[in-house]
Amino acid sequence: MHHLELWVADLAVLDSWAWLLGELGYQQRDAWADGRSWSGKGGEYLVIESGPDVRRERHDRLRPGLNHLAFWAGSAADVDRLVAAGSDHGWNSLFADRYPFAGGPDHYAGYLENGDGFEVELVARQRAGVGDR
Repeated sequence: MHHLELWVADLAVLDSWAWLLGELGYQQRDAWADGRSWSGKGGEYLVIESGPDVRRERHDRLRPGLNHLAFWAGSAADVDRLVAAGSDHGWNSLFADRYPFAGGPDHYAGYLENGDGFEVELVARQRAGVGDR
């Protein structure tokens, strides 16, 4: 991936993204009145903005289009820490009744949704006895 641009209805969700992206090792790259961008370790970057052309509607991950973004989140312990802290930073847990195996028995991940309706999947790189998938 070179870059990804998310348009959001309300810039108030920038705080939730800034926290999560910082925790995942992304560095803020640019800031302007209608948005921000963060750079990843591989040179990829993520833009989140809400300019005058954006419709002021909440994102619906169940409609055609983007369902979720999946990020490598480190170890299983890192995933646990991020999921636990998410609610303090504007994220709600999804599929909590099946955590951490909502994606299957060999897939350790947490799923969060922010106030604008965007879902992220935080995937553990590896856990005891299970390789990357």
